[in-house]
Amino acid sequence: MSTGVLLSCLLLTGAAACEKDDTVTSGATADSRTYSLWDPYTQFTSSSEWPRLVQRCGKESGVKIRRTGFETTQLTDKALLAAQQGHPPDVLVVDNPDVSSLAEAGALVDADEFGMSTTGMSANLLRAGRYQGKMYGIPVGANTLALYYNKAILEEAGVDPASVRDWESLNTALKKVARTGRMGITFSATSTEEGTFQFLPWFWGAGAELGRLDSPAAVRALSLWSSWLTKGYAPVAVINNSQSTAWEDFLTGDYAFVENGTWQMENARASGLSWGVIVLPGERGGIAPSPIGGEFITAPRQGDPGRYEVSRSIISCLTQGKNALAADTALTYIAAHPEVQDQQVAARPWLEPWVKAVRSAQGRTQEDLVGSRYREVSAALWTAMQAVLTEGRGPVTALAAAQARLQ
Repeated sequence: MSTGVLLSCLLLTGAAACEKDDTVTSGATADSRTYSLWDPYTQFTSSSEWPRLVQRCGKESGVKIRRTGFETTQLTDKALLAAQQGHPPDVLVVDNPDVSSLAEAGALVDADEFGMSTTGMSANLLRAGRYQGKMYGIPVGANTLALYYNKAILEEAGVDPASVRDWESLNTALKKVARTGRMGITFSATSTEEGTFQFLPWFWGAGAELGRLDSPAAVRALSLWSSWLTKGYAPVAVINNSQSTAWEDFLTGDYAFVENGTWQMENARASGLSWGVIVLPGERGGIAPSPIGGEFITAPRQGDPGRYEVSRSIISCLTQGKNALAADTALTYIAAHPEVQDQQVAARPWLEPWVKAVRSAQGRTQEDLVGSRYREVSAALWTAMQAVLTEGRGPVTALAAAQARLQ
């Protein structure tokens, strides 16, 4: 890397980002045969499958791709700054709740203008990439939440996991587990987006909406979580648990259930535990809508629209056809295409509950009253959760304060 390029990289993206770059530096370039792609996958080196797929798609599109990985918490701010300074990447892979924020700032080209293909993708996933009626991003794939369970503990307690179909049957199962002296369930209720992410299936599963945090349905959902701590079904430690911490607790073999994500599948398989997965139940049955996790591919607005043709080819290569399965396998995601999901289940039958969960999942920004305000809504919601679980405030009072905070 030349001194001039390094200085540019440091000024525009920060030294840490420069070190993550697979090839040279980040950002768009005047070189018509070199295109830039930013993503949040800092864990992947150039020899990993995802970066190799990116380079193959560049080759198929007749260009070289300079890929830069940023931490998820930094990526959106970096992308907004790059847009303001006139050097956005050609392709941007970003956490799906941030699509609406980037679209609101005018940093993205909508799918119709860009010519972005959504052929064969699940409608529920695509809705998470919409802002004010227009599509601004398409999913690479998706992850979401479900309940992992410890078969040995449930067998000891006389619980058939297939009997857990609603909140009442789940509470019955937790009560039986408690009688054996075991812990029933662990999860993350921390005061971050992770806590909100884990609460949303119960919130939506009761019929609540993010546009009204103080609804009776929302109160019932928060009351459910509070009751688990009061009855000793869940440990008080959930108030500080990250999703990773909750998973580590489950691996001790002391918990019947843990709410966690698709990303723990391989860890579960390597754990030595006898385990299974069931979908999160709605209050009165059915599958509770879980939040769509995962990233969307977007097209940043360029000063030279002539670059869109190649960017479109790259995005299509990463999200359509045989590469869709390759990308989702590399990222441990459930595919965005139902037919590819079927291929995943055929090859790995244990993915079936995850496919069901993804097909019922919904975006965190898709409600009309939320959109780009989701981060504010999430903070109000986790603040209410913490007030109930740590301070002993009633769910009605805490959620009313959360709604007032937004208004």
